[in-house]
Amino acid sequence: MKLYTKTGDTGKTSLMGGRVRKDHLRVEAYGTIDELNSFIGKAVSELDSTVFQDILADLETIQHELFDCGGDLANVMKDRKYKLQEASIEVLEKRIDVLSDEAPPLKRFILPGGTPAAATLHIARTVTRRAERQVVTLMNDIEDVPAIVQKYLNRLSDYFFAAARVVNFRMNVKDIEYIRSGDVFK
Repeated sequence: MKLYTKTGDTGKTSLMGGRVRKDHLRVEAYGTIDELNSFIGKAVSELDSTVFQDILADLETIQHELFDCGGDLANVMKDRKYKLQEASIEVLEKRIDVLSDEAPPLKRFILPGGTPAAATLHIARTVTRRAERQVVTLMNDIEDVPAIVQKYLNRLSDYFFAAARVVNFRMNVKDIEYIRSGDVFK
């Protein structure tokens, strides 16, 4: 099998059940999710497996779930079944709670950064937010999009924030508070 098909040479791409322009919002949304998945791969390469076994396990699961999200967004068949399930969101919520309890209490906004892995997780958080905005726009454009993808992305960005803070904490790197922030977390 060849890697290239030449079917996209005219600026269109295939979905499951149809073809659209490569700049279609649906393609933008799942393309951003693919970009996010690559940043997660970068974060994985920056994490020490002896210190971050739990987060590495989370990230591998998340990478699979992001493939599910992309597939669900690319599926426009009439009789489609979606792969992403509500249970994935429940697991994320539990992990966010565990990670939030481990990190020091937070009162103010913090600057993205710290260790290389934490900085990459902050990038993943912002790319997740962009993907979520694209999915919301897609949903508002009366496209048939599974709402669970938007909900999952919303929760996922919170996970990345919590994980980035724990990575810094475990590596004894303090988060830097935004100096003009008042107390926003109570």
